[in-house]
Amino acid sequence: MDRIYAIGDIHGRLDLLERAIAAIGRDVAEHGPAALTVTLGDYVDRGSDPFGVIERLAANPFPTDFVALKGNHEQLLERFLVDPQIAGHWRRLGCLETLHSYGVRVADLMMGLNYETASEALAAALPPAHTAFLRGLKTSLDTERYFFCHAGVRPGVPLARQSDEDLMWIRDVFLDSTADFGKLVVHGHTPVPEPDVRANRINIDTGAFVTGRLTCIALEATGYRFLKV
Repeated sequence: MDRIYAIGDIHGRLDLLERAIAAIGRDVAEHGPAALTVTLGDYVDRGSDPFGVIERLAANPFPTDFVALKGNHEQLLERFLVDPQIAGHWRRLGCLETLHSYGVRVADLMMGLNYETASEALAAALPPAHTAFLRGLKTSLDTERYFFCHAGVRPGVPLARQSDEDLMWIRDVFLDSTADFGKLVVHGHTPVPEPDVRANRINIDTGAFVTGRLTCIALEATGYRFLKV
């Protein structure tokens, strides 16, 4: 494998995902097909078309092999299906857009009502391919030079022993750390105005759902490049 493409938090922005797919296609045509694409999670919530994002990713739209990682927002969706009361927290993080995109009525949820009904409606609305995609999400990807995850890692804990909760939710203790994690950690989860490249990590969550900037990085043996999306 000569190259790894990583895409930051999409959050329902199918329009930007389509541009990233096209950008990777152009780059593969120029630099060769020996590549892998990794998406870093948070496909749902906040943006207008979570359904469309999952629909597209479930069929691997990239001209490369593809690994999809799980973000904390996918974890919240899965929890909602078994514990509807999680909506009290999830609805403050963008779940209304997700439910609406799957055709689920959200008027009651906006008032904190009938969580069970909405959970059942979402379960019925999820196509089998979407359910399979969500169930197949990994929480990390470990390669020769890089470690990919949604949120980050806990300093002092070997990469192979990181908890799923930290991989999907951690913030300050990771972001503030100058520790050598053993590999360069490529992550999202915490929006930044521009990609944040540091000695021990690269944050590529540029807040696509609100900024209109979805970051895609091409990582190679000689360094990295950002693809324009």
